[in-house]
Amino acid sequence: QGLRNHGNTCFMNAVVQCLSNTAPLAEVLALGRFRARGARAEGLIQTRVKLWGRGTWAGPSMTPTPPCLLQNIVSKHSSQFRGNAQHDALEFLLWLLDRMNEDLGAASPAPQPRGHDQVGAPTRSQRAGVSSLTCPHCLKQSNTFDPFLCISLPIPLRQTRALNVTLVLQCEWRRFVRVGLAVPLLGTVAELREMVAREGHIPPEQVILAEVSPRGFLRSLGDAEDLGAAGEGAPLYAFQPPPARRPGCPRSLPASPGAAQPEGPRPLPTSARSSDCLHPPGATTRILLLLCNAAGDGTRLTRFGPPLVLREERGVSWEQLQQSILGQLRALLRGEVRAQGLGALFRIRLAGGTEPCTYLSPQDPRPLCHPAVDRALQLSGAGGPPHVQLTAEWDLSTKERLFGSIQEEAVEDAASVRLQQQAHRQQPSCTLDECFQLYTKEEQVPGTSG
Repeated sequence: QGLRNHGNTCFMNAVVQCLSNTAPLAEVLALGRFRARGARAEGLIQTRVKLWGRGTWAGPSMTPTPPCLLQNIVSKHSSQFRGNAQHDALEFLLWLLDRMNEDLGAASPAPQPRGHDQVGAPTRSQRAGVSSLTCPHCLKQSNTFDPFLCISLPIPLRQTRALNVTLVLQCEWRRFVRVGLAVPLLGTVAELREMVAREGHIPPEQVILAEVSPRGFLRSLGDAEDLGAAGEGAPLYAFQPPPARRPGCPRSLPASPGAAQPEGPRPLPTSARSSDCLHPPGATTRILLLLCNAAGDGTRLTRFGPPLVLREERGVSWEQLQQSILGQLRALLRGEVRAQGLGALFRIRLAGGTEPCTYLSPQDPRPLCHPAVDRALQLSGAGGPPHVQLTAEWDLSTKERLFGSIQEEAVEDAASVRLQQQAHRQQPSCTLDECFQLYTKEEQVPGTSG
């Protein structure tokens, strides 16, 4: 029939409704399966029996029960709940459970028919929680019993988040594809690298993870980094490097539009550069380059075309490097300008967390041997092959003349993008049993020196 609100008794009524719907407790009180001992226990328990058993659970002809009986008896035993002030329901629940535990502890089970379930005062094992501690070295176990009236259960929350990653693959029919992943909230970038490798069917050690904004590269991701912030600063890209050239194979540079191949190495200038001291002219090491093309003035740059992955010799000249970049962009060049000469088309800036405004010089006979390139290789982070991020900065007129109004690359979305977004958009649900399982889950306690 419910309880009638009388002044500010809603906190009390809410608790009574919860406890009266707790079947084992309601059965003890409503059916009188106890024998009270002492006037104090008799008064408290009998009042609750009348309130819950004969009032709340009465027949349909009864009217809602006023909380006066319980309010009066509570006021006698607790000064904090006297009067008609507002109170916290949880605070009242804890107080009431504590008093009921004392009352039922002073009561004995009432005689019941043979074979009927007995519900009486809880034993020590029923009202005590067990805390077990096991040493991982000697496996010695220590158990303690802690009595409690209530516990705060954690709610199992979703342990993953949806993250979109654009794969840049060395595959003609599947060059750019965006996939949706369920990444762990507390994982590391190394786990993400494994997931991306499975999606792209490539070895994990070949995956390069980098954040690419509409202006160009932001940073590369190392394996030891936390996964929580990955992809928040800018969309995340995963690059597959081109296959390494086998030793002994001749190097062929892609032909540039309307330009002849250089006949041989340029003579070195009379004044040697610092790069010549770090990398002798005979060195033939190769370097992995990630490059974005951007157009604009100063800091107002906008990325266009797809991000590129190149593998170049450290000793290439500026002209050879420029030809290699244009060869990668051949399909995007406008037909009417393919036969024109090259000239100075763009500037190349080191990007991705290196010192600001470091440009490679067209006058340097070997620009990729610059000391700043070595520092960028060292900062590329653990995980994935070492690489350098570059930005080719074009002025707007040259970009429009050669490429027209082309914007960023067209990326195909895999079905996993929509599926992961839908799965993580739904509100997670859990059962009370799952809350208890999480509460009692074994955890590793950090050791202490002593």
